[in-house]
Amino acid sequence: MEILALLSTSVLKGALVVLLVMLPGAVVAVYSERRLAAFIQMRIGPNRVGPFGLFQAFADVTKLIFKEDIVPAEANRFFHTLAPLIAVTTTAALFAVIPFADYLMIGTMRIDFTVAPNVNLAVLYILAVSSVAVYALTFAGWSSGSKYSLLGSLRSSAQMISYELTLGSSLIGIIMMTGSMNLGDIVRAQADFRWNIFLQPLGFLIFLVSSFAETNRAPFDLVEAEPELVGGYHTEYTGMKFGLFMLVEFVHIIIAPCIITTLFLGGWQPPVPSFLLDALGIRAGTLPMVLLQLVSFTGKVLFMMAFFIWVRWSLPRFRYDQLMNLGWKVMLPLSLLNIIITALVVYFTK
Repeated sequence: MEILALLSTSVLKGALVVLLVMLPGAVVAVYSERRLAAFIQMRIGPNRVGPFGLFQAFADVTKLIFKEDIVPAEANRFFHTLAPLIAVTTTAALFAVIPFADYLMIGTMRIDFTVAPNVNLAVLYILAVSSVAVYALTFAGWSSGSKYSLLGSLRSSAQMISYELTLGSSLIGIIMMTGSMNLGDIVRAQADFRWNIFLQPLGFLIFLVSSFAETNRAPFDLVEAEPELVGGYHTEYTGMKFGLFMLVEFVHIIIAPCIITTLFLGGWQPPVPSFLLDALGIRAGTLPMVLLQLVSFTGKVLFMMAFFIWVRWSLPRFRYDQLMNLGWKVMLPLSLLNIIITALVVYFTK
């Protein structure tokens, strides 16, 4: 009974995260992308549907809902339908271990702002779940029966597998310094401006570049390069199946900054010295501290979201050979160098 109660609680909390974070976040990401892209390109952007075009995303979703779901005659229907479901599920699962704030005490009741708090292997969980996402793109391309989709899925497999190696190895330095894979411990270790972006600048740079490749964002969006692959892996998708892939693409603009903020930018740690907070009477577990932590975390995530969007609309797309050479000949050696340097620093300072 206790296991069933725990499972039902986790499912309920996960559903709340999807409804309160993932879906509204996708709307914010879509609007932000369009507005910033228009600003960079000296255009107006969405301004017709609702005030300042705020309801444009809702209009697009409504259109996708009523569009016909077309499955190619040569497609494998089962995997063609399964692919977008895998993409959405793996993306939503990543939110489970992200700590948006520390905790709130109401009497004797403790409220954690994480779906699955105190997961000791949270870093490993993130890497494992993100590696499963490649199956969605692979199934989508292979099952569509289109040469453009197949080529896009092959590119995605090679690209994501290549950069998963550098993505994971860039975090080894943080794990060695913190001594834990628990995201809560990693955030607490960054108190008083001991952010990992300052302690692990090379690791941060490697993780940031690898995140662009893992999320298929420009300049690494080779899997859906319109000039050569039409639409890449989702060429043969219509209706809400296509809408799910677009949802995942825009949610990636949120989840990647959330992970970067947690690992390198202090997470929910406010950019205020702890002694000043103590002097103001703002202590851990109180409502003012939780609100300050949520504002701090949200501000850092929004800043990184703007950076992701700015990079997409500023840099040209890489050639595929340049992408692979960067991953294997530059990023991987640098990540190994970062591990060696961090190990020496930890050994001689502890």
